Amino acid sequence: MSTRTPEEIRASIEANRAQLAHSLERLRGEVAEATDWRKQIITHQKQVLIGAAAAGFILGGGIAGIVGLFRRR
Repeated sequence: MSTRTPEEIRASIEANRAQLAHSLERLRGEVAEATDWRKQIITHQKQVLIGAAAAGFILGGGIAGIVGLFRRR
């Protein structure tokens, strides 16, 4: 059986509550930073431009290929 007094238990609960509130605020900040797409694009601008160029090249080539198939018929 526990030898803690009710006051010690209450103090422990309050300390845990304060620690949980601090952890929750830190998590909110991290989530907000991770989901800020504008900042992510600015941070990874080179990779975004390379990806957009590759996607445009692939999409353009696919469209040209399909048009070429229809022109042959």
